[in-house]
Amino acid sequence: MTQERKFQVGVIGAGTCTPEEAQAAYIVGQEIARRGAVLVCGGLGGVMEAACQGSKDAGGTTVGIVPTSRKEDANPYVDIAIVTNMGHARNAIVVSSSDILIAVAGEYGTLCEIALGLKMGKTIVSLAGGWDIEGVVTAKSPGLAVDTAFKILLQ
Repeated sequence: MTQERKFQVGVIGAGTCTPEEAQAAYIVGQEIARRGAVLVCGGLGGVMEAACQGSKDAGGTTVGIVPTSRKEDANPYVDIAIVTNMGHARNAIVVSSSDILIAVAGEYGTLCEIALGLKMGKTIVSLAGGWDIEGVVTAKSPGLAVDTAFKILLQ
């Protein structure tokens, strides 16, 4: 008996974001769930919370790799909170636990995750206007970002 592989898609972005970034992250989360993948993120607010909410609203499963020592610090849309008490060092776990990463805007923590992802050989898809870094694939919309990620995963 073989089991179909369930992808784990990391969504990375800042703990605070604009309404437009939150909407983009929400759509990314929805589209990840619609494809039956698990959403992995840093578990806090901003882009992470919006993506988790989108996933949950579409019936998906979310995992938050929380930087603190309390699972209660995870946003309310996280199904599984993994407590690390590692601060920003938890970014390595987010990246390692993801088959592919989608960056929605972000700040230095996101840049750290992108660098770790590239170093680990992971593909990073960034929404246009986000990160213009060699080796990062750019997509013009949230839907195209998820489409691109799954085309790469299914190769």
